[in-house]
Amino acid sequence: MAILQWDETGKHLYETGVQEAALYVQDAQGAYPLGVAWDGLISVNESPSGAESSPFYANGIKYLDLTSTEELGASIEAYTYPDEFAKCDGSAEISPGVMIGQQGRSSFGLVYKTLIGNDVDQNDHGFKIHLIYGAKAAPSEKAYSTVTDSPEPISLSWELTTTPVKVAGFKPTANLVIDSTKVDATELAALLEVIYGSEAIEPKLPSPVEVAAMFTAG
Repeated sequence: MAILQWDETGKHLYETGVQEAALYVQDAQGAYPLGVAWDGLISVNESPSGAESSPFYANGIKYLDLTSTEELGASIEAYTYPDEFAKCDGSAEISPGVMIGQQGRSSFGLVYKTLIGNDVDQNDHGFKIHLIYGAKAAPSEKAYSTVTDSPEPISLSWELTTTPVKVAGFKPTANLVIDSTKVDATELAALLEVIYGSEAIEPKLPSPVEVAAMFTAG
């Protein structure tokens, strides 16, 4: 018989940090063909919504409980963004170095890494790769202020909505998470080469089906 155990060495897990973010602007065919590094990303806050219960009653008792569709929203904060993100933020270049706003906003994908730590390895235990699909950025506030004796860089932020993509055998989704501590290292390396690129491969964001096919259990 199995006996529950608590506080075992190496199992005090936690997640921290955000790093190695990449942006993938969606093309007219719905693919994400070319990734670019996103320097200066401060945070990503995922905010699922929906999945709300709607109870129905009959004969004085609960007869049915339906759950609404869950949607993924997020907010991102950064000190800067890649030039390619301008079209996702409603800007267009009408002349070299001259930008206009209030334009159409392109959809995009986003990849970022978070660290998995434990009581033995600290922050080096592993990591998770987060893939977000079908994101659109809403207009956001930009607060400019005078330089003082305690200067701080301006931080930019955007609220994101997402449109899920189809996944055979599952409900549509807007995000995937790959845990480096639970997948094959060689297969994970192949995925990282696709999303971050190599000397022989341009970085792109593969679909959820393509990601699943890269792993033995997929």
